[in-house]
Amino acid sequence: MRARTRPRAARIDVFDDVSFPCAELAARDKALAAALAAIGRPHIRRREGGFAGLFRIIVEQQVSVPSAQAIWGRCAARFAPLDPKGVAAAGEEALRCAGLSAPKARYVLGLATAINCGAFTLETATLDDAAASVSLQTLKGVGPWTAAIYLLFCEGRLDIWPPNDIALLRAYEAASGRRTQQKRLDSKAVKWAPYRGVAAHILWTYYAHLRGRAPV
Repeated sequence: MRARTRPRAARIDVFDDVSFPCAELAARDKALAAALAAIGRPHIRRREGGFAGLFRIIVEQQVSVPSAQAIWGRCAARFAPLDPKGVAAAGEEALRCAGLSAPKARYVLGLATAINCGAFTLETATLDDAAASVSLQTLKGVGPWTAAIYLLFCEGRLDIWPPNDIALLRAYEAASGRRTQQKRLDSKAVKWAPYRGVAAHILWTYYAHLRGRAPV
């Protein structure tokens, strides 16, 4: 039998087939192998990119999935079509009326204003992972986690790890059968390169499985 050829990471489409990265990760880490055995394959979250994509991720910061879905639904209806010009014109109070906290309303308004006036662009696809993350983090309200989520969900990057994600921590603890610290997990994820993003999708899917709900 011919040996299986290792595909180059750059050629793997995370929105298509991640069977090879999953096999690699399962071979490296028993907890990831256990998570995959439970879920079969990871659900790869895919989101619209650009302004609407980052707007939604800001909405999702530090709130439960049901709360985020409800707020985003109101925003999508209130500001349709979702474009920087319309949101900038609507203003902070309209964002707060849609359910955003005062800080998040300011972050989204700042994002809309920056794009609308040409001070910022979300054209990050040509940048490497580190440069793209740095670019996104120049925006107020966008830290390492938010930048990572955008690059994973909207651009389908393979090797991005979202730091300080409690769902990833809880999923890994359950799969490994032991407690660990967030910093230790984030450091451990370095060993999963160049497929850290796929590892995150595995653990998010496993976390949804543990909670008895479909991954979103």
